[in-house]
Amino acid sequence: MHSNQLGRQPSIPTHSPRKHFSFTISTSSCPESPKPYILKKCIALLLSCASSKFKFRQIHAFSIRHGVPLTNPDMGKYLIFTLLSFCSPMSYAHQIFSQIQNPNIFTWNTMIRGYAESENPMPALELYRQMHVSCIEPDTHTYPFLLKAIAKLMDVREGEKVHSIAIRNGFESLVFVQNTLVHMYAACGHAESAHKLFELMPERNLVTWNSVINGYALNGRPNEALTLFREMGLQGVEPDGFTMVSLLSACAELGALALGRRAHVYMVKVGLDGNLHAGNALLDLYAKCGSIRQAHKVFDEMEEKSVVSWTSLIVGLAVNGFGKEALELFKELERQGLMPSEITFVGVLYACSHCGMVDEGFDYFKRMKEEYGIVPKMEHYGCMVDLLGRAGLVKQAYEFIQNMPMQPNAVVWRTLLGACTIHGHLALGEVARAQLLQLEPKHSGDYVLLSNLYASEQRWSDVHKVRRTMLREGVKKTPGHSLVELRNCLHEFVMGDRSHPQTEEIYVKLAEITKLLKLEGYVPHISNVLADIEEEEKETALSYHSEKIAIAFMLINTAAGIPIRVVKNLRVCADCHLAIKLISKVFDREIVVRDRSRFHHFKDGHCSCKDYW
Repeated sequence: MHSNQLGRQPSIPTHSPRKHFSFTISTSSCPESPKPYILKKCIALLLSCASSKFKFRQIHAFSIRHGVPLTNPDMGKYLIFTLLSFCSPMSYAHQIFSQIQNPNIFTWNTMIRGYAESENPMPALELYRQMHVSCIEPDTHTYPFLLKAIAKLMDVREGEKVHSIAIRNGFESLVFVQNTLVHMYAACGHAESAHKLFELMPERNLVTWNSVINGYALNGRPNEALTLFREMGLQGVEPDGFTMVSLLSACAELGALALGRRAHVYMVKVGLDGNLHAGNALLDLYAKCGSIRQAHKVFDEMEEKSVVSWTSLIVGLAVNGFGKEALELFKELERQGLMPSEITFVGVLYACSHCGMVDEGFDYFKRMKEEYGIVPKMEHYGCMVDLLGRAGLVKQAYEFIQNMPMQPNAVVWRTLLGACTIHGHLALGEVARAQLLQLEPKHSGDYVLLSNLYASEQRWSDVHKVRRTMLREGVKKTPGHSLVELRNCLHEFVMGDRSHPQTEEIYVKLAEITKLLKLEGYVPHISNVLADIEEEEKETALSYHSEKIAIAFMLINTAAGIPIRVVKNLRVCADCHLAIKLISKVFDREIVVRDRSRFHHFKDGHCSCKDYW
């Protein structure tokens, strides 16, 4: 909305009240003149009708009929306040607002708040600018509402301007203004700025802690979120449902199942297990930590379930290799008469993709459009390309991309390039890479995929050419790392890692593992070492992949029969996949590996993915 629109004076149609208007106002015996008396009565009735939108419209119509002017600041103020209390359209509220002569600060703030809480918060900033034009000074309530709108828009530059104005006007020291500033910086992806402001605050409340913890959790900084949660406990601040959602999100990101379980126990203890949002976060935690039975248990025990609950479990089942169960759950959602969202269908298509259900995937893609009227977005098209690519139908995936009704983004082309690397389609891989050079020319993963594709074809000169280009362009490969949790502490390992205090024990264990696996018939997949070196060197390199080091560490430090859970940031290679299957058999351990794209549940020499990933 442009500022010139704010000055318009739209007319509100006048009409008689309905015949079943349930109250009357008699003015014949009133000592005051009719309009002031009716004005007072209308305001009193407005304050009592927040639960009835229809009654509000009756009062509004009655006030118009009896000549109560909307230009009156008091009448307009209470009309807007009551209107927004039951989430009516902002357009209606703005019509009323535009007719008020000299609206007071309460009215301006109410309108800014209404827009800040709406799906389109941009007009909140326009109103704020109009306030200055009208020489209305902001007060302590203006900034929290305004910053909330800015946080939704993720416009940190605008937020910084408002922050400086709040300082100039002496409002920055107020805790509720500071809280919204922390939230704004965190929501805009500036977690460090949010934490710096948090550290400078002389007074902090639960909202403050929640804002900064959630900021780190949302910005991919789960370790910092967990550190602050522990500090919050030491300060004697009791968490609430919002805190637990942030904590569980951080645990889910890290795969910190033990800490997540402790959070679950705490939730039950303080009665937060009935909180829908916390329940959804708990379900998501167990699903993302590979504990799908526990996720299903949480889902079954939830007194209230939203579409988010159903979607979280559908996705959880899909990525853990239970595609058929995910689709059965979707059918149950439909039987319950619930309306799936576009995100639900991302989960359904994901299930089909990761379980090789090509025909089923296309059926659901068609139903999504025809039965539910959901227009496919880039995520849905990406799932379909992934579905075809994983099944080895790389040419069909390319044709699907060419027929998309929108321009494919980098993720879609990267999905095709990954499929070409796995299935050895060099020509189409180069086509995908050419598109990626235009969209995201410095994405390290694309260089690695193309390099791997050339290496798989023994085209070492092209491999070296790609790597020289990476050096020239300053592109660095994302190093692979694996995380494991032991006694509420996270341990991180990289390939060939020798920084851990137990390094000597770990490498002795790795040698033992290699020896035992070879007795089981293990032959290293040296083709996974995409470098022009001797075969013996390739075998050694494979032994030191980060997930193998992490598993050796856990075998040393945990009792027999205890499941091992590993979180890896990259896709697990074929050699590690084979080796871990055999480790699960030789050491009689269940091993759960969460890689970049899915979960692998290894047990008795088999994997839940059935070697399809």
